[in-house]
Amino acid sequence: MQSRAAPAWKRPSIIPGFGLTLGFTLTYLGLIVLIPLGGLILRSSALGFSGFWALATDPRTLAALKVSFGLSFIAAAINAVFGLIAAWVLVRYRFPGQKLLDAFIDLPFALPTAVAGIALTAIYAPNGWLGQYLEPLGLKIAYTPNGILVALIFIGLPFIVRTLQPVMEDLDVETEEAAATLGARRRHTMFRVILPALLPALLTGFALALARAVGEYGSVIFTVMLAISFVLLLVINLLQAWSRKRLGHV
Repeated sequence: MQSRAAPAWKRPSIIPGFGLTLGFTLTYLGLIVLIPLGGLILRSSALGFSGFWALATDPRTLAALKVSFGLSFIAAAINAVFGLIAAWVLVRYRFPGQKLLDAFIDLPFALPTAVAGIALTAIYAPNGWLGQYLEPLGLKIAYTPNGILVALIFIGLPFIVRTLQPVMEDLDVETEEAAATLGARRRHTMFRVILPALLPALLTGFALALARAVGEYGSVIFTVMLAISFVLLLVINLLQAWSRKRLGHV
């Protein structure tokens, strides 16, 4: 009889065993995340369900949620399109200044939020570099929801590009060549060969950009935002698991 394989958490490993590493993980997660969030939930529960519901359904709260999630979704969708194009250019082509352009993608990660806001305001203000040309056309960016949308696009682009780049680098060019040899046109190769392979990573990047945008412009009710953020994180983890499972069968 064949012996049953040992569970993954019982197999020998270079790093310390499952019990020790799990203990460190739970301790660190509890001290840094779970305990502070638990205290926040307990403190907000003092309002009672009726008070919480009245605050959550307040017109100002609903308006804030509409602006936050509406603009965040639009920004993430725009980044999904142009981030896909940017990642494709950086992976598939070689051109002068490519390394510099690739480094610029990470700029929103390193730039403080306040600095980014001041810079975008200076650029798109009525007397700014671009705002002075957009103002006569009736396009107001700074101090409007359009300005928030531009800021969310700015901070969300790296999540799409950096999520797609490793997957694109692992794509086999021979698969595209085989599709072309079999008579597939470029659009058929793109939509039936390339995009299905990139879809898990693209959805993960979209979810990350959306979660980042929502956290950047939070709503008035933090506990509502907390619950929605946990849902977004759960979706991200499910997408990553789906991506690993899908790539494992390729």
